[in-house]
Amino acid sequence: MVATPDTKFKGRGKRKCRFCGTSRGLIRKYGLQICRRCFREAGESIGFRKY
Repeated sequence: MVATPDTKFKGRGKRKCRFCGTSRGLIRKYGLQICRRCFREAGESIGFRKY
């Protein structure tokens, strides 16, 4: 099987945080694509409230 660009990279390494670029601790729910550390900083400005 020949590795084409669309099949070469898949899984966790392909999904990255849109702010810092890390692939660890990613929140993908609601299409956020933000890591948990960036979410703590930017969550309130996005529209989430802390209870």
